Amino acid sequence: MCCSHSFEDKRPLAPIEKMDLEIIKGMKFFDPHVHMSSRTTDDYQAMADAGVVALIEPAFWLGQPRTGIDSFRDYYSSLVGWERFRSSQFGIKHYCTIGLNSREANNEGLAEEVMEILPLFVYKEGVVGVGEIGFDDQTAAEEKYYRLQLELAKEAGLPVQIHTPHRDKKRGTQRSMDIAIEHGLDPYMVIVDHNNEETVKEVLDRGFWAAFTIYPFTKMGNERMVELTRQYGSERIMINSAADWGISDPLAVPKTAALMKLRGISDEDIRKITYSNAITAFAQSGQIDENDFIGPQQIDQTERFEGNTVLRGGQVPRTDKSSIIIS
Repeated sequence: MCCSHSFEDKRPLAPIEKMDLEIIKGMKFFDPHVHMSSRTTDDYQAMADAGVVALIEPAFWLGQPRTGIDSFRDYYSSLVGWERFRSSQFGIKHYCTIGLNSREANNEGLAEEVMEILPLFVYKEGVVGVGEIGFDDQTAAEEKYYRLQLELAKEAGLPVQIHTPHRDKKRGTQRSMDIAIEHGLDPYMVIVDHNNEETVKEVLDRGFWAAFTIYPFTKMGNERMVELTRQYGSERIMINSAADWGISDPLAVPKTAALMKLRGISDEDIRKITYSNAITAFAQSGQIDENDFIGPQQIDQTERFEGNTVLRGGQVPRTDKSSIIIS
C-alpha cells in the first residue's frame, strides 16, 4: 500500500524560469523510457553531460503506420544493434524493450506477422522487457495482442512495460492491471507508464511500478511531479522523458532532479526516482548490471558497427559544444 510522505521543506512552489543543472552535478541518472531513434547525437551528448549513464528505449509507433513486416524487423534490429552502438559512443549504456505497440495492434494482419518474429528479438542481449504494450483506443484488437504479449513476457521471464492510453486513462490503466493479474503476472514485474494524479494511487496500492513521463504540455510536468513525490514518496516510482519525434525533452529526468533538489526533496528520494528504482525494476530481466555503467567509460568514436561510425566524411569527435564555430 502507498502512503503519504512528508518533507520538512514547506517553501512555496514558485516557478523556476531557468533550470540550473549545476545543482545536480555528480548525480547519475537512468532514463527508463526514451526513444533515441528519434534523437540526434547532440541529444546523446547533452544527456551524457547532464549525468545520464543508462537508458531504455521501448519499441513504439514511428508517427505513421508501418506497411510491412520487414519494417518491424529492421526497426527491432536497430534497437538491439545500431542504436545500442550509437549510444555507447557517448558513454551511455543502452537497453531496450521489444513489443508490438498498441496503435499498430489494430492492423491485425500485420500484427499476426509481428507476433511471429517477436520471439526472435526478446531473448537478445540488452532486451530488458516486453514493451511498450497495452492500450491506445482500447479496442478488442489491442486487448488481444496485449494478452498475447503478456504471455510472451511470462515465457521469457521478462518485465512488462505498459503504455497507458492518452484518452480515458483511468479506465485503460485499470484494465491493463486487471488483465496482467488475470494472466498471472506478479505486479512487481510490471511497470505501468504515463501515470498521472488520477491513476498513481491505485497503481501503487496494487503493487505495480508507477512510471511518470515528464513531457511538455501533456502527460506530466515536473512541478506536478514534485507534488506527487511529496504525497507518495519514492517507493516503486520512477520518471522518464519518453523523448520522441514530438515536442519533447531528452533532459527531462536531470531537469526534474534539479527541480526536486531546489524544492527540498531529499537526495535519496531523488536518486530512487531518477535512477535506482528503474534499475531494480528492469534488472529482473537478468540483463542489467550496474557495474557496466557506474565507472568511467572508455569512448572511441572511431569504432565501427557493421562498417559504420557516428563520424562522417573524415570528421573528428566534436568536443567543444559551446563554440559557435562549427569547423
